Amino acid sequence: MGRLRTVTFADGRIDRAAHRRTDPGLLDRLLADPTTRVIDLAGDGFVIDDTGGLAVRAPRPEDAGADLAVFLGETTGGVREAYVLVVPSVSAGQVPALGLRDLVASLDADRASLVATALGLANWHRTHPRCSLCGEPTDPDLAGWIRRCPRDSSEHYPRTDIAVIMAVTDPDDRLLLGRAPSWPEGRMSILAGFVEPGETLEQAVAREVFEEVGIAVGSVDYVADQPWPFPSSLMIGFTARAQQTELVLDSTEIAEARWVAREEIADIIASGSYRPSSSMSISRSLVEDWYGGPLPRRRPAP
Repeated sequence: MGRLRTVTFADGRIDRAAHRRTDPGLLDRLLADPTTRVIDLAGDGFVIDDTGGLAVRAPRPEDAGADLAVFLGETTGGVREAYVLVVPSVSAGQVPALGLRDLVASLDADRASLVATALGLANWHRTHPRCSLCGEPTDPDLAGWIRRCPRDSSEHYPRTDIAVIMAVTDPDDRLLLGRAPSWPEGRMSILAGFVEPGETLEQAVAREVFEEVGIAVGSVDYVADQPWPFPSSLMIGFTARAQQTELVLDSTEIAEARWVAREEIADIIASGSYRPSSSMSISRSLVEDWYGGPLPRRRPAP
């Protein structure tokens, strides 16, 4: 396996223009400029247009009263356009919206990167409204990229939870798949877990695999990474080689696990005993990289 060719949310060419965030009047000017492009978040979904795609609009006067506005960055090619997220949607009444999982297939790489950034920031603002030092409600600052406490002036930065996800193979190049107890029968994926304080990414890979299925691994190699704003993770993809094949499951983490060979994949997908992760996930990308191409589709029952 090598570097993955395409990973959803990871290939955008947006200039975040972080140097502009310190300008205290930036958002006011952008929301008064008709060339600014505005994206609305309504609840957990992005507002869509009449075609069902992401709605991108010019600013409106009422944007000044939005609960949250964030400068997301600028396009890099041709005419530079600045993008601002507005939360919540300031459209009157109910508006059509789609969650990112449903919307992403219609987005190009640049806008997929934009909305992943937007959702991750909005989730953080929603869940971190108070100062972690004194409990005082905080205010957005630096064009929406931090929150500042008015009582003690402390700055609070967006949180990203780092997770490793690994395609573990045995000496026969079979792939390890597992199912979490909360998942329905047939839904399986490669293993993943969060990085703990004081450990490297490679150590996290080895620890998670051993804890979940009792397998020691070697040859841990980085492949690719993916922002995952559900709600605020960075998934870092690896391959790893198992040093033995006998599985000893931690039943609190893994309900079932098995080794699969490439020639089995079509049959287990057809039977419903393996339902792969969504095509937008790095999990699916890592499995398809091992498989050598797109996974077969399950044919509907006659």
